[in-house]
Amino acid sequence: MNTLFLTLALLAAAGWITSTLNLKVRALEDKAARLERRLGLVLDHFGIEEPEAAGMDEVRALVRDGRTISAIRVYRRITGAGLAEAKRAVEALEAPAAAGA
Repeated sequence: MNTLFLTLALLAAAGWITSTLNLKVRALEDKAARLERRLGLVLDHFGIEEPEAAGMDEVRALVRDGRTISAIRVYRRITGAGLAEAKRAVEALEAPAAAGA
């Protein structure tokens, strides 16, 4: 019986800790997003464009060759972007290539 109560107490504590950490992570993600938006506004105000990551020529070459998945993989490697962000970026590169074809 004591083992059951101990197990339940440990599960409750683990749930509470997980919930608390998730809230803190979410708050930090929101704060980072706000800072990125503000930085974007400052860069726009001063007319500063973000420099392109080194290796984008390789990504463009892969897009031209129709190797979208490889282009996404290389984009993620050189920028550290997530899968969804890399996919959107590569698709944005594909659009002008398709219009020019």
